[in-house]
Amino acid sequence: MTAHAPGRPAVGNRRMLALALPMTLANVTTPLLGIVGAAVIGRLGDAALLGALALGAVIFDYLFWTFGALRMATAGLTAQAAGAGDAAEIDRALARALAVALLVGAAMILLQGPLGAGAFALAGASPAVTAALSDYFGIRIFAAPFTLAGYAILGSTLGRGRTDLGLALQVAVNLVNIALTLAFVLGAGLGVRGAALATVLAEAVGVGLGLLVLRRLGARPWRVPLAEIAERTGLARMLAVNGDVMIRTIAIITAFGLFSALGARTGDVALAANAVLQNLFLIGSFFLDGFATAAEVLCGRAIGARDEAGFRRAARLSLGWCLGFGLAVSALFLAVGGGFVDAVTTSPEVRAFARDYLPFAALTPLVAAAAFAYDGVYIGATWTRPMRNLMLAALAAYLVLLLLTRGLGNAGLWWAILGFLAARSLGQALLYPRLVRRAFPGPRPAALAEATGC
Repeated sequence: MTAHAPGRPAVGNRRMLALALPMTLANVTTPLLGIVGAAVIGRLGDAALLGALALGAVIFDYLFWTFGALRMATAGLTAQAAGAGDAAEIDRALARALAVALLVGAAMILLQGPLGAGAFALAGASPAVTAALSDYFGIRIFAAPFTLAGYAILGSTLGRGRTDLGLALQVAVNLVNIALTLAFVLGAGLGVRGAALATVLAEAVGVGLGLLVLRRLGARPWRVPLAEIAERTGLARMLAVNGDVMIRTIAIITAFGLFSALGARTGDVALAANAVLQNLFLIGSFFLDGFATAAEVLCGRAIGARDEAGFRRAARLSLGWCLGFGLAVSALFLAVGGGFVDAVTTSPEVRAFARDYLPFAALTPLVAAAAFAYDGVYIGATWTRPMRNLMLAALAAYLVLLLLTRGLGNAGLWWAILGFLAARSLGQALLYPRLVRRAFPGPRPAALAEATGC
């Protein structure tokens, strides 16, 4: 058996799958929480409460996931430190991420008044829904520090290559949330307040469990001196990486938000049909995101270990698996997508409209596959500034496509979103060789050139 030095684990298909599959399972099981919450609130027989829960979930998804960069940035920085064998830097990366999470979470709580007012105005719901939504928002906002700290903890866990523990943590939080939701809503009769309180407590439990898990792995972020957390160079790098990823996330949200908003102008049937079809892209992303996470870990470790051959192999494997899964999922959606549409909606008009545009939606996993793979590579290598700039360029291309295809109606929207996904993939693929040469400067041995084909 070939021995591998610390920081340079074997990079192969088995390792890629071992990292990717747990995160795929975590992504697939997460929607169960929303289904249970809706079912529990639905049993109360008040449509306003169900509407408030649905809107609340959307608001907090956007609010919190804007800072989901904490998860990705921490994973990339941790993987690089692990590859370099620098345990102290692993702790510093986590300590800085936790400090940012607590500060941003506290700021959200202090600013809950304007944040809530803006969210309610954009929602434009009925007075009954808005009243229930206000109750929900006023409690769940206190989950902010725990949710963001959970992103940091998950990122540190994944960066260490323990996606299995990442899966266990996410499942544990969801199970606690489900149990508390049942107890507070049906048992104690607290309605949407109970659902919000259940989420706050579950996120707090998740942080506690996460810190215990990391402690078992040797993490001691609480021992990092404040001076090291605030050290200018390290803190600036961490904030820059997080800022770049945050801008990238906002650009994605903007693109799909425009898709939904412009679809609404086409009519209620188009809006509903597009919403049904977007679920296909969401399902496809569950599979692709697992391989993106694997690329974050393996590419980050290779950067830290200065292992160019391992880096290139990890990137190539991630791209291959993403394209393979993207093709398989797209073919599956073309084969059974009609049945999925019929299962989601009973409206004959929406069913017919959705079936007409099913081929567009079925293509999204394949077209987006390379973008997911390269996202993982770029985040693992902390090439976040180029990733940010390429995302903004893709968004600009998307806006141009929306103008060029506006005469095509709903088909134009789908062509534009496919163009956006393709632009992301193409831009990252074209820049990748230059970034690799910059990351691994100097003469390249003949053995490496032969191994990588470059």
